[in-house]
Amino acid sequence: MRTLLVSACLLGFDCKYCGGSNALAGETLAALRERYRLIPVCPECAGGLPVPREPAERRGARVVSRGGRDVTAEYAKGARIALALAGKYRCGAALMKERSPSCGSGGIYDGSFSGTLVPGFGVAAEALRDAGIAVFGESGAGDLINDPRM
Repeated sequence: MRTLLVSACLLGFDCKYCGGSNALAGETLAALRERYRLIPVCPECAGGLPVPREPAERRGARVVSRGGRDVTAEYAKGARIALALAGKYRCGAALMKERSPSCGSGGIYDGSFSGTLVPGFGVAAEALRDAGIAVFGESGAGDLINDPRM
């Protein structure tokens, strides 16, 4: 059985910045569990940030909280841990929370806290992608379930 690195919030863990989760629909989660060994990770928590925590967004190479605190070091540490987990469990792909400053793939918030999306990757998603791991947002879960190559 293949392994899949998954944002813990998508698996129902209450690690989202506000203390909740972004749990996938039950049938989607069941289909993923049939096909993969799921390896949960919350790079933000792994990097040492608490739950709940102030929302943060990427501003170029930096990650800054709504209150102006630079949390780049915590995000970088979490990315290293996510990458290490992916390596340890030989994950060829990752299913990550879209738009997140850590897990977002393809589109993230622009750093103005205005809800504006821009092309880009979260810190952990970028590290995974740069290491050759295919990164999918939750809207791509069906591709992971239905693609025989995955």
